[in-house]
Amino acid sequence: MVWAQAHGGVIGDGRDMPWHIPEDLAFFKQATTGLPVVMGRATWDSLPERFRPLPGRRNIVCTRDPEWSEDGAERAGSVELALEMAGPDAVVMGGGQVYNAALSAADECLVTEIDVDAPGTVLAPVLDEAWELVEVGAWITDPRSRVTGHDGEVRHRHTVWRRRQG
Repeated sequence: MVWAQAHGGVIGDGRDMPWHIPEDLAFFKQATTGLPVVMGRATWDSLPERFRPLPGRRNIVCTRDPEWSEDGAERAGSVELALEMAGPDAVVMGGGQVYNAALSAADECLVTEIDVDAPGTVLAPVLDEAWELVEVGAWITDPRSRVTGHDGEVRHRHTVWRRRQG
């Protein structure tokens, strides 16, 4: 699974991410290109049209609407079916409901921590004692970054969490 979160685990507002961090978008692209990505319908809809489907990736969209279809996307009626369709290399990329439904099947989470308070009501899943923080990157400041409701410098870092064995 891969996501970016601000303080308090905020990942969005149900429509968009409240930030734009070009370096993190490049990290996301590098981490997911060539792999199947699983997302909810709201996440699909939040992608700018010019990036739908995400190039170089198999796009699997979870929706309960049996009539839904979009060019370049495969529809799955549940997160479980989407993960089955995607196989062992699946990358779950949102949103909140999909992350929570997929967490029990995940073995690794790439989490970008954004060091600001940001508006939003959609939260990342909680990584409890079943998870171990195995890698913490250095703080990065990208001058092109911006966060809704925040003026000034925005820093972020990449972390890797793995499910504990046993």
